Amino acid sequence: MNDDVSIWLRYAADNLQAARLLLDNGLFNPCLQNAQQAAEKTLKACLLSFGQDVERTHGIGTLARKAKLLCTLDISDGQCDLLDSIYIPSKYPVYSVLPDFVPDADICRTCIDIAESLFLQTKNLVRLSPRIS
Repeated sequence: MNDDVSIWLRYAADNLQAARLLLDNGLFNPCLQNAQQAAEKTLKACLLSFGQDVERTHGIGTLARKAKLLCTLDISDGQCDLLDSIYIPSKYPVYSVLPDFVPDADICRTCIDIAESLFLQTKNLVRLSPRIS
């Protein structure tokens, strides 16, 4: 596996582990931040594995659409929208696009599940990809 891809996946794994620990301790905002970051880093690893440049964006939908042009990923537009919708409110509540947004354990579990599924799919794709040595 390409070193850069491996590093992005390792960081994504760290974010997933952090999200689970934060959820277990009732720290929902940082849990959501880490779930979103895990998905973002995973998608960037996927794109790198197919020879694409890493774009400076936090947009899960944007990254997923580009990745889906190169491979099959099971992440819906709705799941991308959910991860995109939590990015700003979980980091900057004053500027929230969802002013009444109050994270809870259920939304955290959902976001972790999405990020984890994406991570496992990407690890399998990267492992099977003939473009990666």
